[in-house]
Amino acid sequence: MSISSSENSNRLKIAIQKSGRLSEKSLALLKECGIQITTSPNALRAEASNFPLEILFLRDDDIPEYVQDGVADVGIIGENVMLEKGKKLELIDKLGFAKCRLSLAVPRGTTYDDVSFFDGKRIATSYPKILGEYFKEKNVNAEIHMISGSVEIAPSIGLSEGVCDIVSSGSTLLSNGLKEVETVLKSEAVLVANPDFNGEKRKNFEKLLFRMQSVRRSNKNKYILLNAPKSKLDAIIAVLPGLKSPTIMPLANEDWVSVHTVINEDDFWEKIDALQEAGAEGILVIPIEKMIV
Repeated sequence: MSISSSENSNRLKIAIQKSGRLSEKSLALLKECGIQITTSPNALRAEASNFPLEILFLRDDDIPEYVQDGVADVGIIGENVMLEKGKKLELIDKLGFAKCRLSLAVPRGTTYDDVSFFDGKRIATSYPKILGEYFKEKNVNAEIHMISGSVEIAPSIGLSEGVCDIVSSGSTLLSNGLKEVETVLKSEAVLVANPDFNGEKRKNFEKLLFRMQSVRRSNKNKYILLNAPKSKLDAIIAVLPGLKSPTIMPLANEDWVSVHTVINEDDFWEKIDALQEAGAEGILVIPIEKMIV
């Protein structure tokens, strides 16, 4: 599908991180939405060939301001960046990837009991706004030092008694002689928008959002087929409510039926165990490419 000149003026602009894991995941999501994009390693912008969409590749810290100012209509950023920057943005959806946490950490040999440990101490962080609000909520009066990078080194050079930084696996903290002691914020990728953009651009955005939500639903659910004796069907249906109700189909053996439904990944194995206990056999699990509801 080619983009006409009239569609070009209503092209939706989305800002994503120009490199790194969040960038890769964002581009992968757009691809799963059927958006065809050709990019080059150093490109700062790209256009979709089959959807009225332009991608701006920016520093993650700059995205909130670009979206607030209307340079981009929407953006994909970490929730931690959105909260720290405090810009006027509309939070549209949490995207379920690039999950991490903002945590407090202290030198590994330090005796730590609770968050009151930080009262009167110096803490190095790249997130002074979030950390300041957290300490205020906990009635902790700490001295927050803003550092733009290499936060983990601060205790070893005598700059602080602790740090507050983004943690994924925790390996960086360990390699710098630190231990994680408190979780300040759990974060993931979020979709944000300029609250004032509307018209055809907003309509195009709603189409894109519908695709994104369909992809996310498919990733979080599994389609299952199973065989069940009619005598145990009620017990099996009680385990599997499905989207509305399971699909029941007859089999060659008149005493048996085939049951088709969708299970959420969060409680998948519990449901499978319950199905087997209820008498289900021949359970087949199939990934869902797209899920429209």
